[in-house]
Amino acid sequence: MTDKSGAKVPVSRIARLSKIGSLAAKVAGNMAYQGARQLTQGQAPSFNQLLMQPKNIEHLADKLANLRGAAMKLGQLLSMDAGELLPPELSTLLDKLRSNAQPMAHKQLVNLLVDEWGQAWLDKFSHFELRPFASASIGQVHLAYDEQVKKLAVKVQYPGVKASISSDVDNVATLLKLSGLLPSHLNLAPLFAEAKQQLLVEASYRQEAEYIAAYAEHLTQHHFVLPQVNQSLSNDNLLVMSFVEGVAIDECGELTQLQRDKIASRLIGLFFQELFEFRLMQTDPNFANYVYQADTGKIGLLDFGATRVIPPQISQGYLALISAGAKQDQDAMFDAAKQIGFFKQDIDPDYLAAVLGLFALACEPLRHQGPYHFGQSQLAQRIKAAGSAINRDKSQWHTPPVDALFIHRKLAGLYLLAAKLDAQVDVRELFSPY
Repeated sequence: MTDKSGAKVPVSRIARLSKIGSLAAKVAGNMAYQGARQLTQGQAPSFNQLLMQPKNIEHLADKLANLRGAAMKLGQLLSMDAGELLPPELSTLLDKLRSNAQPMAHKQLVNLLVDEWGQAWLDKFSHFELRPFASASIGQVHLAYDEQVKKLAVKVQYPGVKASISSDVDNVATLLKLSGLLPSHLNLAPLFAEAKQQLLVEASYRQEAEYIAAYAEHLTQHHFVLPQVNQSLSNDNLLVMSFVEGVAIDECGELTQLQRDKIASRLIGLFFQELFEFRLMQTDPNFANYVYQADTGKIGLLDFGATRVIPPQISQGYLALISAGAKQDQDAMFDAAKQIGFFKQDIDPDYLAAVLGLFALACEPLRHQGPYHFGQSQLAQRIKAAGSAINRDKSQWHTPPVDALFIHRKLAGLYLLAAKLDAQVDVRELFSPY
């Protein structure tokens, strides 16, 4: 058993609220100082500029990272999913949360393990590494070996996360509103409400174990490796699984072209299966959720916490939308997008045309005959640029359907991975069965 101390996770509602309070005081102090400084220099200080100055961005990112849980997860969710919906200043701020998780303090971790498994918890293992090899928003992951010296991955949920989801999301929502950078007509309430529900699911490790079992039933083509859950040691706050070996997926750039093509092809094919067959999708495209086993050619799928059930009407709507996008049928794209919940009746015609153009751009790989070269296409950058151009007209901003945010998040992540691997994928052929 080895050790490395981390930072204590604030557990009680008061402790977490005090973190937000101290943050507000620091932000206000920075604003007052910079505002006075600009006035002495003959400049008229802008509220938005004062609020979003680098020091305040740094303070906010640090505080949310220290809170972990919903506060940090929502920041990650918005930074990846809302994308061009948010102003650059807020995107920069939230982006800092993606890789800023700190492990919990050693003493706090041991106390948690004693509470869950009893004083003799260590007797359940031949070795338990107290220093986590991965830390995220909801919990951290430890390496361990059971009594038969079988390698394990143990997910440990941060204390207080589950109970603080609602208040943490509300606190982040308040910070976003106070920033004054979002249009007043933009209704993010559905996104925040859905984020609470999704986070409650992610905070249930029993639910994650059920999702792993569901994927094991669905994935029968042997291209993927899933962890096996140790049910006797797992509960709602601890998830003990077999350790899935492999090379980090974003470190596979030196593999052969054929290997890289197969990796991207199988993951994009899995996306279509999730959307149209399983109606169940692991929506977090973080590269750390995948490993590659060069000896077998299999892809290890590591994390199912962000798995989401896809409603039938959403699945059917996306089948129609992608089919229409592949044919560049504007009328059919509009009907499908409306079925999914994208448009209101009073949408501006120019804005509508731009959004439909964005959908068509995202379907570019499906219109290509043969393997589409993601590495040379700059597709992700072009989609981002098109989204930025559309959202310069703040009067037309609206809250996208929540299911769509999760689905787009997954697809965007896969496009980025395919580009990083310089992969060539026949996406049209992958979609053809549907």
